[in-house]
Amino acid sequence: MKAIIPAAGYGTRLRPLTLHTPKALLEVAGRPVLEHVLAKIEELKCIDAVYIISNNYYYAKFAEWLRNADLSEYGFEIEIINDGTNSAEERLGAIGDKLLALKKENIDEELLDISSDNIFDFSLKPMLKLFKEKEACVVGAYDVGSLELAKKYGIVAVDNNAKIIDFQEKPAQPKSTLASTGIYMYPKRVVELLEEYAEAGHCLDAPGNFIQWLHKRTNVYAYVFKGKWFDIGSIESLEKARKVLKCEH
Repeated sequence: MKAIIPAAGYGTRLRPLTLHTPKALLEVAGRPVLEHVLAKIEELKCIDAVYIISNNYYYAKFAEWLRNADLSEYGFEIEIINDGTNSAEERLGAIGDKLLALKKENIDEELLDISSDNIFDFSLKPMLKLFKEKEACVVGAYDVGSLELAKKYGIVAVDNNAKIIDFQEKPAQPKSTLASTGIYMYPKRVVELLEEYAEAGHCLDAPGNFIQWLHKRTNVYAYVFKGKWFDIGSIESLEKARKVLKCEH
């Protein structure tokens, strides 16, 4: 199983902190956000390669991190892929970046797709178990507990069997409080559908747009995580994660 970590955004809501540093390399609890993500991937013990997708603007920073970081705890290879963009206006979009990585590395197997700005304390193993049982795409979800908060996220609605029956990006009237965490597990056949989605001219930006399209064509499930989850998308959320995790360490 391979893993991709889209990290080609420009972190505009985190400026000035991200003027010269990608948000995935901002420090939380003594290590970059990215290393928190990699540690959770390592716990699965089934990933043999991780591809981190950067833009050209931050590529040198990721390359420097890769040269200097202690990677001995990880049982997989790590490669940085440069998507060639230099500004937010040039962005390929999260789905465009995934397709770039899949084609460049000839990835044709099960895939873990995990956002680079996630910090969480729960294990991905139960999600992997559901993925293996269903042999279908699984979306990692988290109950944000408020319909007002739900307006800020991609929101899933599920039936009694955890099957996704609705997905909306930042809905004005959310149908649930289950937010996508930016963690996806794709079986081999669904990876191929990414190309079909893109070739049909659909939006390549928010990854939830693909799930919105996909669940109408094949079974897609949600695994709801319990624990702490921080979406490092703003200075406020970054400081909250730093404060909570500092207290725990």
